[in-house]
This record gives sequence, structure tokens and C-alpha cells, in this order.
Amino acid sequence: LVQLCLPQENAQFGQHVWFETSPSGDFCYVGETYCFQKSLPRHKCASCKIAVHTVCMDQLEKINFRCKPSFKDPGIRNVRETPNMRHHWVHRRRQDGKCRQCGKGFQQKFSFHSKDIVAISCSWCKQAYHNKVTCFMLQKIEETCSLGAHAAVIIPPTWIIRVRRQQASLKSSKRKKKTSLKAKPCKKATEVDGKWKHFVVRPIPSQLMKPLLVFVNPKSGGNQGTKIIRSFMWYLNPRQVFDLTQGGPREGLEMYSKVPNLRILVCGGDGTVGWILSVLDELQLNPQPAVAVLPLGTGNDLARTLNWGGGYTDEPVSKILSHVEDGNIVQLDRWNLSVERPPSFYLGFDAHVTLEFHESREAKPERFNSRLRNKMFYAGTAFSDFLMGSSKDLSKHIRVVCDGTDLTSKVQDMKLQCLLFLNIPRYCAGTMPWGNPSEHNDFGSQKHDDGLIEVIGFTMTSLATLQVGGHGERLHQCQEVTLITFKPIPVQVDGEPCRLAPSVIRITLRNQANMLQKTKRRISLPQLYDQQPITEKVQIQVNRISMCDYEALHYDKEQLREASIPMGIIIVPGNSDLETCRLHIEKLHEVLFIVESSRAFQVHFEKSNFSIFGLFTATTADRFYRIDRGQEHLNYVTEISQDELFILDPELVTKETVGTSPGMPGAMETVGECSNSTDQFAFPACSAGPSPLLCMYIYIYIYLLHHAVLLGSKEILKYIIDNGGVSLCFLFSGETALHKAAALCQRTICYYLVEAGASLMKTDLQGETPKMYAERARDMELAAYLENRQHHQMIQREDHETAV
Repeated sequence: LVQLCLPQENAQFGQHVWFETSPSGDFCYVGETYCFQKSLPRHKCASCKIAVHTVCMDQLEKINFRCKPSFKDPGIRNVRETPNMRHHWVHRRRQDGKCRQCGKGFQQKFSFHSKDIVAISCSWCKQAYHNKVTCFMLQKIEETCSLGAHAAVIIPPTWIIRVRRQQASLKSSKRKKKTSLKAKPCKKATEVDGKWKHFVVRPIPSQLMKPLLVFVNPKSGGNQGTKIIRSFMWYLNPRQVFDLTQGGPREGLEMYSKVPNLRILVCGGDGTVGWILSVLDELQLNPQPAVAVLPLGTGNDLARTLNWGGGYTDEPVSKILSHVEDGNIVQLDRWNLSVERPPSFYLGFDAHVTLEFHESREAKPERFNSRLRNKMFYAGTAFSDFLMGSSKDLSKHIRVVCDGTDLTSKVQDMKLQCLLFLNIPRYCAGTMPWGNPSEHNDFGSQKHDDGLIEVIGFTMTSLATLQVGGHGERLHQCQEVTLITFKPIPVQVDGEPCRLAPSVIRITLRNQANMLQKTKRRISLPQLYDQQPITEKVQIQVNRISMCDYEALHYDKEQLREASIPMGIIIVPGNSDLETCRLHIEKLHEVLFIVESSRAFQVHFEKSNFSIFGLFTATTADRFYRIDRGQEHLNYVTEISQDELFILDPELVTKETVGTSPGMPGAMETVGECSNSTDQFAFPACSAGPSPLLCMYIYIYIYLLHHAVLLGSKEILKYIIDNGGVSLCFLFSGETALHKAAALCQRTICYYLVEAGASLMKTDLQGETPKMYAERARDMELAAYLENRQHHQMIQREDHETAV
């Protein structure tokens, strides 16, 4: 991968960022005229996403195609002058989405092997048009580009100016010899610490801008960094994306140190975040940029504390950028850790395990390319270390003093084998070792910005119970710690392990860092002059996926959708988050459980072990990605999907007979006959009609509603109305639940149904309304009530139509 993010003396304008790709796939961009190779290795550009044969790279100059510019040459006298930012148009043979002009899709039938150019899209703003004169007009070539949905975080190339080193002339060299021995003039801004800076950044301040720097550690966690670097280069300016293995973060931070409202995204583990924060402390930037975290490490406890989740699960990069832009700035206490007598932080047993992992990964990094495999290595090393008892005598070789209070005797009495000095609530991949001390008067709750550090001790028993909700021994909350060790002991600080010789360690408060906390995204800008609109309800189809199918098919969206099992439909407000949807899904499961218990239908799932393990979406990415349970309250359902959600059920056993049990052949045929009338059922219309499994669950819902009416059970009816509404109310004879209630003279149930919104103007197959059913049953009072409410509904409909 060509490293564009670091300043280069020989940088070329419009330089591509190549990486190797598969020989098959995209056609060579230079076209058949200049391409003479068909199956040789190819390279793809991470910035503009064109693919060419390796031997055809030089041919791009003949067709005069360059990558989107990442900087500006100093051709304008006033560098703060705002030049027009033009689009970077690229021909595409395949394009997702719809045309910006006509609104139609790009893909044609049998277009997989087509070499025709179907679209023209911009690499900056991602707008795309059909390759037709009616859609893409010539004046668009000179249009100003808005940089798209992420314009607020993109650093425009017009801010980054290349500075060329001028060659000293003969006259200037003679003048230098005649200079007196006066104080030397200060160095130019382009030369720092004797190193020539090839680029300077001249930002144009704006309150709407939140420029972003992305630092990626490819070695963190499951080695996902390389793919993430390419994704960010596609959405951003490549010169604002940095690979930390190519020289570290200092040079990039120095280059952009004068940019106002700067934000930083660190893609790595807790140790990587600590590295970036330490460099920021050294540079003493004012104000200090706010730092967000994309968790790529194994533990990611800081990311969990700031709501960024426990690990990266292929969430679309576009969503990540939006969350970074909208994140709230919070404070994080930073601590000094000074070591006296250094001859060559967590202390003891667990630090020894971390050290073993660190040394093994450094020796053979290819074996640690999976976060799950890393955790398994941790578990195996911990078990072997436990059997050997390498840290059982820790309390005999240390002395601990917190705010002047000596805790050594307490540590020895408890026979602690580990000591933990913790500033955030999370530790060891999401556990909470401090717990909730609200019932104890000695200690307060743990906060990351209160200027206190928590001191926690562990025995082997308490350390083992962490993963099941336990906590350690609370020792102290203090502002200063002095720790004296009398023998070499393994230590880890922010996940980075080492073996420390006998020393005196002091922990004191250093400062507070600005961090970005992930929050719910706003769906739209607030309406300042209009009244708050009434939230509309949306209907979401819920499907279940087995763990086996997910692991085998999560790269193939369509096959995984076909393998899913429809569970039912939930109706939720449009501004609901996924945590609210989870409650509705659990209620839907309860309804299905009632049906299974009555043995009216055979629904195949394990009712005793049913759990909603994770929510999925198939509408915002090319593949499914998992949403962490702790992140559900931060995602709106309309942001994830407009019509369907997928849940991962680890207990689900997929069977070939699901949805076609012997007890329902007649019902399935009847539903199929009525599937042409889409207004009878409240689910999104589709060209192929509803699937049989979907119709089965709709039938279950209808059966429950009508069964409650026939039994006269007000409690069951009220539960169904509160959790599902009455929009799915037809039997296959055309009768609604209100028809049945009127025929049986169930006055209270009729009242419930009418108040819940049941229509009184719906007719059965013979054209009769519920009022006529009441008259036929000779209940004139009920008929009069239904006639009155029917008249009221007609007036409401006329008023609505007039308003529209």
C-alpha cells in the first residue's frame, strides 16, 4: 500500500494508492484500446477504486486519468484564497444505488460480464449519474463539489499545500559567507528540528467543520487494520489517514496541529489510544483535539466505557464517520506513572498472562489474526499459570501506600495475587471489577473524570468470577499511589506488558484528555419554527438466523436472507432505538410461545433457551454485520433498516420442515389465495408477494386476535392490542375481529377494538359492516353505538382528505 498519508518529497499530484487485488473481478480501467493483458495480477486504488493490471499502470497517463488530488501546489499567491473544489469523475462499469438525476437504478439484466460504462460517479461526494446525456450533462464537469455527506470531517486538498525546497543560487551563497556572527534567525515554518517539511496545512476556519485524523494500528486485535485503512481512504482525503507502523503518530499530529476543531479517530486497542494521548501531551496542543476510538484490540475496555463497543464488527465506515462527527466531548483522567531506579498497570498474575501473550505475538504475529483466537490463548495461558502458581506470593514482595494510608497488611491478610489500579469502569474485555458499591458507605461509584483512581485486589477466586458478574476486593479510591516492589514482577500498563525489576512506582494525576463519547445520531435537523411532528409508526419484519448459517453465509447477503426464518412483524414508533425493538421482539416471542403451547401450530424453536443475541441489518452494507448488545440504545431502527431486522439466535435449530408443518396445509393455501389483496395485511408490498412463512406468522397473529374475541377474553385481547394493534384483523372469509365481536354481542370487546382503531367501514365478502352484524344479532344498542362511531370515522376521513 503506497503510504500517501505521510508527507513525501517526491509526492505526485493525483497519485493513486495501489494495493494488490484478485486477478479476476473488475475490468482494467484503461480499456481494451490500451490493455493487452487479460489475466495478469491487478492493483486497485483505495482512493478512487479503479482496478488496472500491474503492467497497465503506465497506460493511465495516456488516457490522462489521475486519482483525486490530496494536496495543492502553491500556484495561488494567497494560500487562504478558496479555489473551487471540483468533482473527481470516474467511469464505472458497475455501480450501486440510483442515479442522482433520474432516480433509477444502474444495473441492467445480464450486466455481470458487460464492459459498457453504465455510470459516472464522483470519488469525493459519491454522487453517481447514468452515462447518458440526459442524466450527466457536460456542465457538471466544472461544477463545485460539496464533498458529500461527510464534508464536515474531510480535510479538503486545498488546505494541504506542498512546499518545494528552493535551490540556493550563486549570489545567495556568497551573501551567506559575508554574514556576521549575530544571533541566527529562527527557522522557517517549513523546517522543524532540522527536518524539511514538504507540506504545510493552511486551514480555513469554520464552525461547521470538524476535520478528522485517522490513526490505524494494523497489528491490533485480529489484524483488521489494512482493510480499514483502505475504507477510510475511500471516504476521506488519503492524507488524513495514517498507518501507525509507518513512523508513528507524531509527524501527522505536528502537521495538523494548527487545524481548528480537530478530531482524532484511533483504530486500535487501549494501548494504541494511550500512545496517541501521550504524544498529544508532548506536543501540548491547545486546545487538545478530542479522541474517538474504533476498537480493534482484544480487550477494548476504554472503547466500551465511551460506548464505542467491544470490537469492530464490520460496521460501515460511513456510519462510523457520522458517529465521530456527532460524538459528545467528555473528560478522561490521565495519570503519571513514574518509576525510580529503573534497571532494565496491572500487577501480578494477569500481567504475567498478558506478558506471555505479548511475547508470543511478537515472535509469531501470523498466529494472532483473530480476536477470538487471542482470547483463547489468554485462557490457556491463564490456566497453565494458575496450575504453576507463579504469582501466589505477590503480597509478600510489595508495599502499597494510597494517599498516605499503608494497605500492605490488608493485601497480605487477603492473600491477594493481583493488584489493579483502574480509572475506567471496564476491564478485561468488558467486566466491571469495581462493581456497584452503592450499598457500601466506604466507597463511591467509579467515574472516569473524578480525579480518583480505584485500587482493586484479586484472589484466584474473585478473578475467575469476573466473567460472570463478580467483582474484586475494593481497597481504596485515591489521588496518589506509591508502590514498592522487592523482586522482578510482570506488569502491564494500558494493555502493554513488561517485566519490571525492583522499583518504586508512583501514580499521580497528570491531566484530563478530551475524548469523544458515542451518542445517538440525529435523524434530521430540528425544526425551529414548526411544531414537533407526531412520530409515525413503522412496521418491521423480524427474521431469525442460526449461528451456523451466520458463520457460513455472513459474506453473502442474499443467501443469508433466504436461510433466515421469519418470526413476525413488530410495530414501533419511527424514533425507536434497537433496545426498544428488543422489547417488542421479546413480546412477539411470548405470543408465539402461547401459540406453540396451545399446539394449534407447530413453530420450531427452542422456547426455553430463546434469546436475542444480536441485531443485524442487511440494508446499509454489502454484508451483514453484528450490532453489539451494549450499542443497541445508540442506534435508531430507521437508521438501521426501513422494513426488516435480523436477530441471531444461537439456540435456533434450522429444520427443513419449518413453516410447512402438517397442521397447516389448508391455512397456507387460503393465505396464498388472498395474497393479491395487499391492503388486507399490514406488511410492505413487494413484487413477488409475501412468502409462505411470512403468511404463516400473519395467520398466527390473526388466529390469536379472533380466538380472543370468540372466547370473550378481555385480558388477552387487550394484551394483543397493546403490543400489535388491530391492523391485521381479517379472517380469510373477509370477517374482521370486529365483525365477530358484533355477531356475538361482545359490547366491551367491540369498544376495545374501536378505540384501538379498528375500521367500522370494512365489509365482509357479502358487503356487510360490523353494524349490520349487530342488527342481525338483534342488539340494537350495540348497532347504534357502531353506527355512531362509523359516522365519526367517515367525518375524520373526509377532513383528512380535505387537508391533503
